[in-house]
Amino acid sequence: MTEITDHLAQIVERVARATTQSGRSPESVTIVAISKRQTATAIMNAYRAGLTHFGESYVQEALPKMDSLSSLPLTWHFVGKLQANKTRQIAERFAWVHTVDRLRIAERLSEQRPALAAPLNVLIQVNQAGESQKGGAATADVPELARAIGKLPRLALRGLMTLPPQSGTPAHWFAELAALRAALAADGVPLDTLSMGMSADFAEAIAAGATFVRIGTAVFGARS
Repeated sequence: MTEITDHLAQIVERVARATTQSGRSPESVTIVAISKRQTATAIMNAYRAGLTHFGESYVQEALPKMDSLSSLPLTWHFVGKLQANKTRQIAERFAWVHTVDRLRIAERLSEQRPALAAPLNVLIQVNQAGESQKGGAATADVPELARAIGKLPRLALRGLMTLPPQSGTPAHWFAELAALRAALAADGVPLDTLSMGMSADFAEAIAAGATFVRIGTAVFGARS
């Protein structure tokens, strides 16, 4: 608990410094603690230290933790690769999905979102450099995909997400994603969310306009 509290205090201070340097308020950035391979106890300790947003990559790992922590006011984000046979559980249990990259997956999420639940917040993952080992829509395909997702009744298209390529600098890719969001807004697709930046590069992401930073090891320490 003390270790997580100390780590988080450092992260919060660094986020505040980065937002101030960018002329933004610290409240404009939300830390999503990436809790894959972390125990429910570790998540509970992070919650007690002040975090409420948690990101999971594997449905079967996430669901038991979500069940055991259901009494807490936590917001769960799915940040892993989307598989068609897992969309129902994601649509039913998560509040945010960061990795939508094709229309058929978005349609399944919309169809499977419970009618009494709020619309599922989704982000389009953008594969900016066309890397074969990563998911994500090609940059050129994003405008058409965004317009199609925006018409689905049980989804709320909120923004874009990226895992920056190894080539170039993270700042370059973050600026490019922010420019894509601005271009979509100019074309009538307003989006309010940029999910970009992790433990090693979140300051650069905040400078480019990130609203979600996905931080794992800097909060929890190295994963086992």
